[in-house]
Amino acid sequence: MGVQVMIQIQCKALVEKFNVSPLIVGLAGPIFLRLLAHENVLSDEWADNVIHESESQTQGEIELSQPTGSNKTEPHNLLGKRAVTIWHKSLSSMIPLPCSLAISFLVCHVAREAILPTDILKWTLEGKLPYFAAFLDIEKQLGPLSRSCPISTSRMFRPIRTVTLQKLESLAASIARKIGLELPSVNFHAIAARYLKHLSLPVEKILPQACQVYEWSMPPELYLSDNDSRLPSRVCVMSILIVTIRILYDLNGGKWELISSCSNNLVSAVENGAGKCGFSCNARGAVAEEDSASRDSDPHDSTSDTSKSNSDALKLLKILEEKYNELSDTYDFSKDLQSYLLYCKDVVFAGLEPAYDDHEEERIIEDFWDFYQSHKAGKASEDGKTHSHTCNLFHHSGSGSTTKESENFRDDGSKCKMSRDDGDSNAALRQLKADMQENRFVYIPPRKNVKKKDGYIRYARKKDGAYLYAVHADYYILLRSCAKVAQVDVRTMHVGVLAFEKRLEMLERRIDFCLRKRLPDDFCEFCRNE
Repeated sequence: MGVQVMIQIQCKALVEKFNVSPLIVGLAGPIFLRLLAHENVLSDEWADNVIHESESQTQGEIELSQPTGSNKTEPHNLLGKRAVTIWHKSLSSMIPLPCSLAISFLVCHVAREAILPTDILKWTLEGKLPYFAAFLDIEKQLGPLSRSCPISTSRMFRPIRTVTLQKLESLAASIARKIGLELPSVNFHAIAARYLKHLSLPVEKILPQACQVYEWSMPPELYLSDNDSRLPSRVCVMSILIVTIRILYDLNGGKWELISSCSNNLVSAVENGAGKCGFSCNARGAVAEEDSASRDSDPHDSTSDTSKSNSDALKLLKILEEKYNELSDTYDFSKDLQSYLLYCKDVVFAGLEPAYDDHEEERIIEDFWDFYQSHKAGKASEDGKTHSHTCNLFHHSGSGSTTKESENFRDDGSKCKMSRDDGDSNAALRQLKADMQENRFVYIPPRKNVKKKDGYIRYARKKDGAYLYAVHADYYILLRSCAKVAQVDVRTMHVGVLAFEKRLEMLERRIDFCLRKRLPDDFCEFCRNE
């Protein structure tokens, strides 16, 4: 009953706080009841069977023990152990508390909501989804302790730790398998659109193409699996997006170095007009202004297509580089001290009160809290004055200054990250190589004499003690940003991309084989008539 209440308040929070469809409320009940029926905990023989099983686990002769203490009036087994403790331990193993989170995620999946295990875990840790402090609501609904169940609700329904992301998805799939529930694949369209918005990438350009790749390939990794070792379904969603982006923007080696070596003119031109600038980068990265004749030439000319492709790739990689440092997922309770203190009060130490009424202690706590609030307000006003004074000094010094430092700042006071000279370009390359080496990736320099027939590049991994991944810079920049959004390790994300590319290659080989296969000579009557 306590787990059922926990599931109910979790579904209520999902609907009210996160705009999930109310359909999940009607789905949670039947799924939980079918799980109870599968575990056979509602049968009349369950309680006796658990007691007999606890007695049979002891090897050798059983020494009868008489219960003592305040609990001697309760039922015990032959070994003197409390029956209520044995029942609680058995129920906790068959229906653990993380089942509530798994069922909450499962009903969202069945209702085709774009809710991921990362969302469930984040909201749980923040206390927005009742889990750690849910025992307080359970106690209100079930009432205080009774003789039939003399175990406190905090002991039964207060989790010690949360569940991992991989375990949450596999547990949901395991519940569905136990009750015979046939699951659909994840809602690719909604999840992919959400990921693209999170990356600040053009949804209207990428999403239709990604949906075509998804509908054509339909990888089995998009279905939930109860295998803990399998890649999560969100990795497959992001792998489809990565492959689609690489195809659309021709990210097959050398784009990032080409961009990083371009001068400020190319950057400002592309920022002012998407793909309409009069600048293009040659193979060495130099900037050359196109003459009016080339700009008025045929729009289907290969030179103009290459220039537009480079400019689109420039915008894409610039967005990914800037977003990478902004994608760190922070919890709401870590914003300031007040949020953290309230989080500790409502979630971490929920239900904890002094053993006896101490009005003096309560008064001291209130005094400290009032002192903190007044000190925080005074500090905020001082910070505002300091910030205003600093901005005035900056604008005053920048009005007549032509130093190198002032040239690196825009009018809004933010440093221009894309205005690199050769030294900045080398520093950026060294920083990128260091980041790649930290994740066991090997940098591949830009390709030379690129031919059209080269097409899409598939990377491979080499085992030298540990796996090494050799990739180009533009692919790695895309990969690490996508891995950060999906909240997986960058190597795990790369393995998912390799697996999906392997599936695409297999499909292409089969299609090519079917197209080249000759029809038999013994046609049917319909074919002969035609």
